[in-house]
Amino acid sequence: MNNILVPVGTSPDAHETLQYAVDFASQFGSQVYAMEVFNVTAGAGKLVNISEKVAEKSQERLKEIIGLVDAKGIDIKIATYNGDLIDGLRDVYKELGIDLIIIAPRSNDIQEELYLGHCSGRIVKRTDIPTLIVPKGTVFNPFKNILTAFKSGILKDKKILDPLMAIKQKFGSKVNLLMVKTPGYTEEDLQINTALMDLSAKLTLTENATTYLGILEHLQAKQPDLLCVFRRKRGIFQNLWEKNTIPKGEFYARIPVLVLSVKKD
Repeated sequence: MNNILVPVGTSPDAHETLQYAVDFASQFGSQVYAMEVFNVTAGAGKLVNISEKVAEKSQERLKEIIGLVDAKGIDIKIATYNGDLIDGLRDVYKELGIDLIIIAPRSNDIQEELYLGHCSGRIVKRTDIPTLIVPKGTVFNPFKNILTAFKSGILKDKKILDPLMAIKQKFGSKVNLLMVKTPGYTEEDLQINTALMDLSAKLTLTENATTYLGILEHLQAKQPDLLCVFRRKRGIFQNLWEKNTIPKGEFYARIPVLVLSVKKD
């Protein structure tokens, strides 16, 4: 896990998420990038350097946020992007080889009923980049007990599991698998990728109306300190793809959530 990206929104608690990312990165010797995205279009008659001025202000703000963080010897680099958030993340991902994005559940949205706000929701739903969602105020501690929940054990590429494997190897984590059989499941869904099985200490099967309900049922019993789920159109966020926000009534977790993306699904 070489490169970790932290999109910094306008939240006054942005430094807390960056601090968590630094503490996490220090365990792996990773490079941390703090990123801010802005969208400025200079029309006819406008100052041609307006985007440069906004970029400078963004960099100044990022430096202020970085100044609030105990960097632990890590050289936190700055990245800014003029344009759409998702386009910016994809470009930075390709250019820098980002291994993980770390975000808070809500960024700019202050509605308390939301688990993911507009920006954080777009990051999780509209990119294929592994993402760690860290509840605000969470202090980093090594993950010892991981619950990996899914409704289909099919993975087209075992590299999808790389972040989970890196975490398990670094912290000696115990990984429990939870397969949730929901209405309409197929026999194919019950096939579990061998690489996923190799990571696990135990496999539990349950039947529920949704994957999320299955997770809720087992969170208390397993007491994990990390929940791992897969971003696929038939997965945990199945009914939520058309909107960028996620209400707490539809998904909520008090612990960090690692979202691994299943491509071409």
